[in-house]
Amino acid sequence: MAVTGGSGFVGSHLVRRLLERGYRVRTTVRSAADVRKVRPLWELQEAFPGQLSLLEADLLKEGSFDRAFQGCATVFHVASPFLMPERIRDGRRDVVDPALLGTRNVLAGIERTTEIRTLVFTSTVGAIFGDYADVLAMEGQVLSERYFNSTSTVANNPYHYAKTLAERVAWEAEAAQGRWRMVSVNPGLVLGPSFTPASDSGSLFLLDELFRGYFCYGAPDFSFTTADVRDVADAHIAAAENPAARGRYIVAAETMASFHEMSRVVRAHHPRDLRLPSTRLPHWPVRVLGPAFGLTQDYIRKHLGIRFRVDNRRGIDELGLTYRPMEETLLDHYASRRAHRRRG
Repeated sequence: MAVTGGSGFVGSHLVRRLLERGYRVRTTVRSAADVRKVRPLWELQEAFPGQLSLLEADLLKEGSFDRAFQGCATVFHVASPFLMPERIRDGRRDVVDPALLGTRNVLAGIERTTEIRTLVFTSTVGAIFGDYADVLAMEGQVLSERYFNSTSTVANNPYHYAKTLAERVAWEAEAAQGRWRMVSVNPGLVLGPSFTPASDSGSLFLLDELFRGYFCYGAPDFSFTTADVRDVADAHIAAAENPAARGRYIVAAETMASFHEMSRVVRAHHPRDLRLPSTRLPHWPVRVLGPAFGLTQDYIRKHLGIRFRVDNRRGIDELGLTYRPMEETLLDHYASRRAHRRRG
């Protein structure tokens, strides 16, 4: 098994769960010298002697993955930057090029490695819709795998745009040959415990804003499709192990969760944490003050107060996925964050 991006939030969980199932794993990291990110993988090497190999690979460097793929029948392509909009300075440089060019380099490596039979591609629900308002135009206002994002651009939500381009390129490559099959895992906002405090994952950054008291005055009425990182890792493995798995699989809870609902869950167990909001903000102050916090009126109009149902039945029925309760995910996420802060 080969895993790209093994030091990332999802990648590190995937590597661990593969090792626990007895697989031999090769995983790529951008820099083996980045101790804070790579240390959890070193610990896995000690815990699972002889099962895990670490290799450096650069998403933007042609041929970078060839060595890691040698002798592997399955590739999990997880590596791709997930940054929140406020952390993106140059959409093409920061997210589009690494996602698109990186995917092309991975696909080229697969073409050169004749042993490979399966590609499990880590995508996102953002490759299905651009803005929440897009889902309201879908049949029954229900999010399902049949749609592709057609509204995002490099200027408007570059992360969703990048992942859409990358997933489409991968599907085109699969259709052009007959040796390997592809399965796409499209998770919602990935939450849960992290093995490293050094992750750049946008999902960790978003919830960190909540836990740091960024919304202590009140939670704006924004909701999210969510998935536990351990469930996302299990979905990847199920997609690889089930030879009948084909196409795209949404991995997200059927019901969205709002900032206020997430805060209420954590506050019930940590009532002394006054940074967590206890109230939900009405819409009007968000519309008035949102631009001062980096939210455009267009974004507010297409997201504020919008909720929709998620059709996750394909993954449940075909991959046998089960979902952890949101309470478990959030409390483990909160505990992991506190542990990393104490150690840091």
